[in-house]
Amino acid sequence: VFLTVLACVPFLYRAMIREEKMEMRVKDETKILQAHSRILKFLIFLFIGFVIAFSLWFIFLPASTVDILFRTQMNTISTINQVTQVTGAASSTEFLSAIIANNLKVLFFCLFFSFFYGAGAIFILTWNASVIAAAIGTFVRNNLGAYAQQIGLIKAAGYLHILSLGMLRYMTHGILEIAAYFIGALAGALISVAVVHHDLGTDHFKIIMKDTAILIAIATLVILLAGLVEVYVTPVII
Repeated sequence: VFLTVLACVPFLYRAMIREEKMEMRVKDETKILQAHSRILKFLIFLFIGFVIAFSLWFIFLPASTVDILFRTQMNTISTINQVTQVTGAASSTEFLSAIIANNLKVLFFCLFFSFFYGAGAIFILTWNASVIAAAIGTFVRNNLGAYAQQIGLIKAAGYLHILSLGMLRYMTHGILEIAAYFIGALAGALISVAVVHHDLGTDHFKIIMKDTAILIAIATLVILLAGLVEVYVTPVII
């Protein structure tokens, strides 16, 4: 996680500066949001790359190595599962409220880290990618054993089939959550760059604040949608 973040911070910081400069040229709010969509799509694909890479390492490395490399992530997943079991008897509405509250908390930290450290939110997003990858890897390994017993042979197609199911299980709602986190990170980074450039009190800063408020509102709505998908859609698909 540290090495991944270290490699990405300079790149993301330059990307955020580019976005802030873009706002100085674009006056129409609709076009500004449209311009932001390009970097958001790029960041989402970057995150998917993280998840796939971490998942493949989890699946193909020896179990003893995986236990060392992903120990913290596995402990996090165990804690989440314990909380889920405790709240399992609760209604879907209560479960939905807990998920949305937790995701909004992560969104707040993305805003916080991005504001005080430009591209700092990449740490939270990389960490989430590693946890999701550990969950996907565990799902693949567990189901691959059952697949091998039924078929009697492990083929590359079997790996791909189980890996696809694992990705579908966790990324159905995960993509929406990560998109919201990236939107929040972008909003915080835009304010951070504007403050660094001493734009406080200018008309340009007012435009950035308006744009940031819209981005935060969009991120909150996406978080709500992701919670609904996680509680009511994902269990039906998988």
